[in-house]
Amino acid sequence: MTETALALDRLRAGELVAIPTETVYGLAADAANPQAIAKIFALKGRPADHPVIVHIAGSAQLADWATDIPAHAWRLAEAFWPGPLTLILRRQPQVPDAVTGGQDTVGLRAPAHPVTQTLLRQFGGGLAAPSANRFGHVSPTTAQHVRDEFGSQCPLVLDGGQCEVGVESTIIALLDGPPKLLRPGGVLREQIEDLLGVRLEHHRHSQSAKLRVSGLLDSHYAPRTPLISGPMHSVRTLAAAAAAAGQRVAVLTLQGSEGYPASILLHPMPGDPVLYAHLIYDALRQLDSLGFDTLYLECPPDSAGWLAVNDRLYRASHQRIV
Repeated sequence: MTETALALDRLRAGELVAIPTETVYGLAADAANPQAIAKIFALKGRPADHPVIVHIAGSAQLADWATDIPAHAWRLAEAFWPGPLTLILRRQPQVPDAVTGGQDTVGLRAPAHPVTQTLLRQFGGGLAAPSANRFGHVSPTTAQHVRDEFGSQCPLVLDGGQCEVGVESTIIALLDGPPKLLRPGGVLREQIEDLLGVRLEHHRHSQSAKLRVSGLLDSHYAPRTPLISGPMHSVRTLAAAAAAAGQRVAVLTLQGSEGYPASILLHPMPGDPVLYAHLIYDALRQLDSLGFDTLYLECPPDSAGWLAVNDRLYRASHQRIV
């Protein structure tokens, strides 16, 4: 039996399977089976009212899960699916509350990874699949990350290699009023605005009290080691002082080693936002496993191309220096 066939058997039996996507690895269960979805929440330690995104093969399944679908949704699906874009729409009545957190909306996306595309086409339905990690922790971008996260509790993992994008999907709400950017991700804000010919509403670092969606808590995507982020000069000063006080310190730097004491481990990150997104979760996981007292991070530029990366770093940081 192939791994895909085994995964299908387990999903149809109400069990969990970790699946690769182009963004991060997901912890998948049959989205039509509330008992199966409950296993995701139990394994992750996820709050019961926190909704999960339903993964489908493509736009042909949109109407199975959503109703009152606006023209903007069809245009976005045609342009960016399969791909790293989640649409928040009005739910069909039969969609389980376990998926929606009891709301009248549902999040839908069609992932681009060929392994999961094949799985979804053969499965025929939708898969609820939040990131395959403990709630609030750094998302996994390799199969080994998933195994490390869950240890002996780890479900079957379909190994699809390292995730190409490396941060979670863009989330767009298409409900009342103009489209809203709720979470930046692999599809850029500018690409969506150009396609729709409208300006997206986006309230940075805040979540509407009226709508709960995945990944918008102020503390999320975080390593277990304290992470302090800020401008280069502030990080350099604080990291040097911590090292001088005897702490074991690492710095994720964009600027190289100049100005840092030799006792500090430096982890250089690329100056390109696409490559940075591809590598950041792996870097945080590596450093988190090495027993440092504190991690420091030099913040990337506050410009359009870095919107998704800066969103994740804001939520991953235990302390943010302005």
